Amino acid sequence: MANPANLPFLPPLLFLLAAALPALIHAFNITSILATHPDFSTFNHYLTATRLASEINRRQTITVLAIDNSGMAPLLAKHLSLPTLRNVLSLHVLVDYYGAKKLHQITHGSALASSLFQATGAAPGTSGFVNITDHRGGLVSFAATNSDDSAIPSPSPSSFVKSIKEQPYNLSIIQISVPLSSPEAEAPASAPAPVNITDLMNRKGCALFSALLAADPDSSKIYADSADGGLTVFCPSDAAVKTFMPKYKNLTAAGKSSVLLYHGYPVYTSLQGLKSNNGVITTLATDRGASKNYNFTVQDDGENVTLETGVTTAAITSTLIDQDPVAVYGIDRVLQPRELFKPVEDALAPAPAAHKKGKKTTEPPTPGDAPDAAPADQVADANAAAGGKFGFAGAVAAAVAAAAAALVLS
Repeated sequence: MANPANLPFLPPLLFLLAAALPALIHAFNITSILATHPDFSTFNHYLTATRLASEINRRQTITVLAIDNSGMAPLLAKHLSLPTLRNVLSLHVLVDYYGAKKLHQITHGSALASSLFQATGAAPGTSGFVNITDHRGGLVSFAATNSDDSAIPSPSPSSFVKSIKEQPYNLSIIQISVPLSSPEAEAPASAPAPVNITDLMNRKGCALFSALLAADPDSSKIYADSADGGLTVFCPSDAAVKTFMPKYKNLTAAGKSSVLLYHGYPVYTSLQGLKSNNGVITTLATDRGASKNYNFTVQDDGENVTLETGVTTAAITSTLIDQDPVAVYGIDRVLQPRELFKPVEDALAPAPAAHKKGKKTTEPPTPGDAPDAAPADQVADANAAAGGKFGFAGAVAAAVAAAAAALVLS
């Protein structure tokens, strides 16, 4: 039976439980969800090919108007370029939550929803909105709007078919009957200009790191070649590079190159993605086929993201650019890999005491003399230390819930 004396403790415990859940609620992966629905494999493929998937995943509130394979066929028959197809598909992603229940409870029977096509500034004028209408008999229709806000006439109006996945009030994936029609979205679109990474860093407060990279043609080429397939760069501030330069000058040419490449992650990752997916990541230095790991651990406390190498801990201080397929973040320290530098505690360890001649003693090896851990062990240790945001939030939620139950029953 519940003890009334313990009931006053429930509100703060429930508050802590509620605070632990958002990290679990907001995270989703659109391609993983749609992968379990083979009828939408074509739509899912082009979300990835046009790089819309990562844009969807980074949003906290989104509604995807999915089209099945047969519905995608007429759209693909138009042979649109990938940049144009991206605009068309972004028209099918609404930046608000519309679950099946909400669609049938629209105030005054009609609503104008903003799409990613409009919200990202790709839509000309005031186009890029979607008119949602709840008709009598349960029919819900969708129509793209012209730049004058009028609905675009369509020979085959698109309508709500079914709900595929709902995660109130963050994610809703619903099927519509046919693709939305929009002359503005289907207008020829040019591919985005490639990002000049060194020039960008030079203009955004990372001039010294940019200069070091430019002075190493091989490393510069690796960065440039990686940009098209997806790249995340962690760029130390000029002040951080100045402090690090004495160490950098003492490195071999191969060591300098490894340090530069250590600041690149060969996958595009938004800041939200870094916050949601803590753990060990590999780097461009790893991809070179290096004999050692050259990885580090990403952690966050809900607000700040830190990068831990085992030698240094750097914090992300700014976003220089976040435009799929490239993201560049400013950090406050140079990342020093364990493969090239000793941790501070190792460097400061006292030397073994001198022994009198004639006496034989066995001293334990210092950390610097110890053999390197196996790569798998290093990754496992880093994962154990870092944990994961989802695992931590789940553990907190479970612990608080258990405590609350114990108080009620005591």
